[in-house]
Amino acid sequence: MDVSSVGAGAIVSPSTASAESAALLARADRYYVAVYQPRRIVLERGSGSRVWDSEGRDYIDFSAGIAVNSLGHADPELLAALQEQAGRLWHTSNVFVSEPPLRLAEELVQASGFAERVYLCNSGTEANEAAIKLVRKWAAAEGRPPERRVILTFEGSFHGRTLAAVTATAQPKYQQGYEPLPGGFRYCAYNDLAAAEAAMAAGDVAAVMVEPIQGEGGVVPAADGFLGGLRALCDRHGALLVYDEIQCGMGRTGKLWAWQNESVAPDILCIAKALGAGFPIGAMLVGPRAAQIWQFGAHGTTFGGNPLAAAVARVALRRLAAPELLGNVARQSAALRRGLGEINERLSVFEQVRGCGLMLGAVLAQPWRGRAGVILDFAAAQGLLLLQAGPDVLRFVPALNITDTEIDTGLQRLSAALQTFAQA
Repeated sequence: MDVSSVGAGAIVSPSTASAESAALLARADRYYVAVYQPRRIVLERGSGSRVWDSEGRDYIDFSAGIAVNSLGHADPELLAALQEQAGRLWHTSNVFVSEPPLRLAEELVQASGFAERVYLCNSGTEANEAAIKLVRKWAAAEGRPPERRVILTFEGSFHGRTLAAVTATAQPKYQQGYEPLPGGFRYCAYNDLAAAEAAMAAGDVAAVMVEPIQGEGGVVPAADGFLGGLRALCDRHGALLVYDEIQCGMGRTGKLWAWQNESVAPDILCIAKALGAGFPIGAMLVGPRAAQIWQFGAHGTTFGGNPLAAAVARVALRRLAAPELLGNVARQSAALRRGLGEINERLSVFEQVRGCGLMLGAVLAQPWRGRAGVILDFAAAQGLLLLQAGPDVLRFVPALNITDTEIDTGLQRLSAALQTFAQA
């Protein structure tokens, strides 16, 4: 087996595209700003954790729109909520009050376990941007000068693509070419409490911003005691603790909130992705230390928390908090780990499988390392939609209600893809 001979830019097409599909792909090449390199397929419809392309081929979806489609595709209850609200009221702006976002805010506070107030927005990066601004406003209200409003984040993190969020993201590859970056951020090693303590020693850190499980950084969970240690450091230094649960929250780990696995509550929680189950929405939940800081005019959004998104998110929140759904996450996580283990016994492809619930990362062993992107092409050719988390990690973030049959079929297709890749 010489997997190193397969180039990192190799494209394995599922089959020859029809003229219609080829024309659509050509339009994508012509009219989109070229910041993406999508698979050369055109997806057309979905049901549960299965989707079909314009050629009629079916795929098992282990990607869920990058951990977004938390209840799969075309869920009847989500569809009914959207259709009912679409016939009533689409948008008012936050100059007026409408019931769906108000109810959603109330239900998020009740489900949060710590929050008093909610800011609704459109995406994860907007939620993180809001948290960064709120931290700075809180520090100003505390009487701290600008040089003592530092936000500490961690190597391998990913907090979004806006300028402040990408600066908080301690990965240079996302920042290069966008300088000058905003000031007031500091980085240290993830899962290293001693490094965090040293980074906060000067007393100028206003907040620590952390993912309980790093997603883009390779699906790396917080080590036992790490979140608790950060909580203690924040309390000692008078700083806020901010959790970015945009990818790992909303039931994905088997708990509604990822921080509940260690029972260490934040001061601010940022969520998105699964909250809308595919409909764009984000939220920042704020605990008592900072809940009253923002007043009229301090921040805003035109579309944030619109009635359509809120109506869908209310259904998603109720469904994702249900014990039956969380139980399915635990059961399918075990099935997925078991299946990956069986594949590894035959092919010796994985160094380890890490993560929690249905947020798993399979770390590639030599000589497979660096080939995650190519493996995704082979997976698509076998009818499996999969993600990577860097060049060395296959990322599994399927819908949280994925069925036994969908898991089994997806694993069979993954095995076939890896076997084909090994023989290429």
